[in-house]
Amino acid sequence: MAGQRAQWKGFIKFGEVSAGVALYTAASTSERITFNVINAATGNRVNRVFIDSETEETVEKDDQTKGFEVDDGQYIVIDPDEVAATIPDSDKTLEIEAFISCSDVDDVYFDKPYYLAPDKMGSDAFAALRDGMQKSKVVAIARTVLFRRMRTVLIRPHGKGLIATTLNYDYEVRSSKKAFAHMPKIKVEGEMLDLAKHIISTKKGEFDPAAFEDRYEAALADLVKAKAEGKTLPKQKKVKVSKPNDLLAALRESAGMSNGAKGKQKRTAANANSGSDKRKTRAASPSKSARQRKAG
Repeated sequence: MAGQRAQWKGFIKFGEVSAGVALYTAASTSERITFNVINAATGNRVNRVFIDSETEETVEKDDQTKGFEVDDGQYIVIDPDEVAATIPDSDKTLEIEAFISCSDVDDVYFDKPYYLAPDKMGSDAFAALRDGMQKSKVVAIARTVLFRRMRTVLIRPHGKGLIATTLNYDYEVRSSKKAFAHMPKIKVEGEMLDLAKHIISTKKGEFDPAAFEDRYEAALADLVKAKAEGKTLPKQKKVKVSKPNDLLAALRESAGMSNGAKGKQKRTAANANSGSDKRKTRAASPSKSARQRKAG
């Protein structure tokens, strides 16, 4: 990928076939607005320093090391060289262990995506893997050392290349049971369910990432601009959360079935009927000139 530096270079291997590949960052936060810590009294930028928790003296970088807490305030000191020695050896090879259906992997395990492209050598083998996976409608599970850690990677076809997504380990993914433990058992049915389904059907569409704006980032940009120009921004309106007793009314309103809409429809119909009745009355009554002619 011209103009972009590869984050990692190595090989991808399936069976006895291998191809040179390179990983490129697919998602980056470098374009986001960032803030510095400032001394409110002086307006100067604040520098971060490390302080000894007991002596309160500054600890220089050369005097810092790693440690693991085994008891309250008790640490096992681990030298950085000892940490480096535990890193698995890397042969720079993404070795595919299995081909599976993409639906087999819950996206809660997805960590970070990278573009995987051929690196000079082995473009034919790379294309064979990409097209074979696409035709077979499968994705690949591979393992290798990336950024000093053993990683499990999900590889799938994407356009002319592949996407390699690092996966979270099972122990890193928290169970959803705890998150949903306090949810009451509610069964929605009848009109409420029908209205919800109707609203969903009217909102169906397609995912277009370009259509979604990072409103937080845009708001920060507006804030910075306003502050630089000595202006203030209007306060955001609070979102009104639907209460249980208002939920059905909110669903009806969302579906265009609010009382106001019904009333308007009824009034419109009544006005139409009223006009029709007047026309009928005028048609049934002879005009003044007609009565005069008849009297003459």
